[in-house]
Amino acid sequence: MCRLGVVLPLLLLLAVSALPAAEVPQKTTHMVAVRDGTKLATDVYLPQGAKGPWPAILIRTPYGKDQFGQLAEPAQGHGYALVAQDMRGRFDSEGNDALVFHNDGWGKRRDGHDAIDWVAGQSWCDGKVATWGASAMGISQNMLAPGAPKALKAQNVAVAFSNMYTQAAFQGGAFRKALVEGWLEGNKFTEENLRTVLAHPTYDALWAELNPEAEAARVNAPGMFLGGWYDIFVQGTINSFVTIHNHGGPGARGKCRLIIGPLAHGKFDQLVYPPGSDRPPQGADPFAFFDHHVKGIDNGESKIKPVHYYVMGDPEDPDARGNFWRSADSWPPPSRPVSVYFHADGSLSLEAPTSTDAKLSYQYDPNNPVPTVGGQNLNLPKGPMDQREVESRDDVLLFTSKPCHEPVEVTGRVRAKLYVSSDCPDTDFTVKLTDVYPDGRSMLVTDGILRARMRESIERESLLEPGKVYELTVDLWSTSIVFNRGHKVRIAVSSSNAPRFDPNPNTGHALRADKETRVATNTLHLCERYPSHIILPVYDGPDAAR
Repeated sequence: MCRLGVVLPLLLLLAVSALPAAEVPQKTTHMVAVRDGTKLATDVYLPQGAKGPWPAILIRTPYGKDQFGQLAEPAQGHGYALVAQDMRGRFDSEGNDALVFHNDGWGKRRDGHDAIDWVAGQSWCDGKVATWGASAMGISQNMLAPGAPKALKAQNVAVAFSNMYTQAAFQGGAFRKALVEGWLEGNKFTEENLRTVLAHPTYDALWAELNPEAEAARVNAPGMFLGGWYDIFVQGTINSFVTIHNHGGPGARGKCRLIIGPLAHGKFDQLVYPPGSDRPPQGADPFAFFDHHVKGIDNGESKIKPVHYYVMGDPEDPDARGNFWRSADSWPPPSRPVSVYFHADGSLSLEAPTSTDAKLSYQYDPNNPVPTVGGQNLNLPKGPMDQREVESRDDVLLFTSKPCHEPVEVTGRVRAKLYVSSDCPDTDFTVKLTDVYPDGRSMLVTDGILRARMRESIERESLLEPGKVYELTVDLWSTSIVFNRGHKVRIAVSSSNAPRFDPNPNTGHALRADKETRVATNTLHLCERYPSHIILPVYDGPDAAR
């Protein structure tokens, strides 16, 4: 949930390279009252040298509306007024910023809905509104979409969650420490925000009101959803598209678009993908999408496939397969689930184990956690980073395949099935999928975590019985990558990834109830009865041999 400059090139400016010359739009500022009387600071930029009324693009932000003046000219060049509004309690707006996104939704406060109604009711607006924005501005859009006023005709949503609990606050039941604390503190939100998050470690009524994914049937504006394989909210981007495109209201169902590239929530540099990897050949122009759905222009948008995703590969080998954009009619694409098993000798194989009692144990000390190295981060180093510095630790178990004889494409959601036991009442288990290059680099593809007490449900906790074997499913979210010929597939299993996730103290106590910690002896079972494995979605489409 970064500031605008990090993600701007991916979004609105994709379509502004050839704009007609025009006068600079002039700004007026208004204090717009929402239903409880709170006034929100709102900047309006109207096209100059042209006669209105116009459709409007609305941006709601917690980062300060003033920076969005740079988007007024692109909007004007395409025949749109631009409206930028400070969210409740932020910058020049009145009110309290506690759980800022909660104010945008479908509950008691509906600031997003009220903003749309105000814009659509102005004399300079033709009654049609689109929304735009990335990260926090994308989240605001997802929150206001269910039950929005009829004036909302389209959305351009980038890198945003669709379920705050599972994707932003408590991924796998583990608190996303670096993301939540870093964002709240870095943007000077009131302390009440963090206290509220920590007071709700399980999914409850609070989180249900921050779960727009569950409200997809009430969304009637089609959205263009943009994300990156290494973005902090990649699964949220995918879920938004899938739920609204397949199950949305009649105005949105079957009309959405998904674009996923080899991108993160900011820059990364250990791997550099080829030119053209930042956008697909077609379908990424937000103004063309708006023109079709807002203005009703028949511009060919309806003929563009709804899904565009980048298949990653070895970017350093010009002969490697992968590193191309693929278009599709739906997500997920056709694939076959392939189980790859972990063996006690550190190998990774398609053959299930036959041993009767194979297992590996390690000690996890919450005061010496595995440090975060790359991945889906915000303020930490991010993207596909070499994991060798952490793979050498005693508390990390490695399982590595033989070199691939032929390229293997993995596209879709990745999950690991672990059979584990612990001598503590609670602990975490982490799983990383990496691409091992011929020179030994182990480049992170995707990863996940599960807090053991949340293994049965996100709505209730269930502590472990020490020594008992449990089956856990760890969600590594989604990816698309070709493991090149000569590369190896590697799985790393451990119990921490800090500070991305708050280290589990292993005590079973309530979240941050005290400072007590225990060192856990955690065991991964690898036998015929308990065959721990990863389930890879191996692409099975018509061009699978590419």
